[in-house]
Amino acid sequence: MFLILASLAGEESHGYAIMREVEEETGGAVRLGPGTLYRSIKRLLDDGLIVESDRRPDPDDDERRRYYRITDLGRQAARAEAERLESMLRLAHRRALAPAGKTSRGGA
Repeated sequence: MFLILASLAGEESHGYAIMREVEEETGGAVRLGPGTLYRSIKRLLDDGLIVESDRRPDPDDDERRRYYRITDLGRQAARAEAERLESMLRLAHRRALAPAGKTSRGGA
């Protein structure tokens, strides 16, 4: 769900574009299938971390396509998760589990 929030932190998007961006940003390490994506989107909507957008960036786009945007609460949750992940990476560096100066690609 963090990767979905991170994707939406850049701009409003629809499900397929989110799937593509997550795959691209993780170098193919994370591939969200439609079932996983839409279950996660439902949970993020239910938790108030994202909302469905009324705005349509492309007026010629398929009207059935739903666009989502991150909420202020979602942005706060994503920042908190990023800080948690950064803390875990620092621990991995201290324990020589990750090369110094490198970050791993992927994650959930």
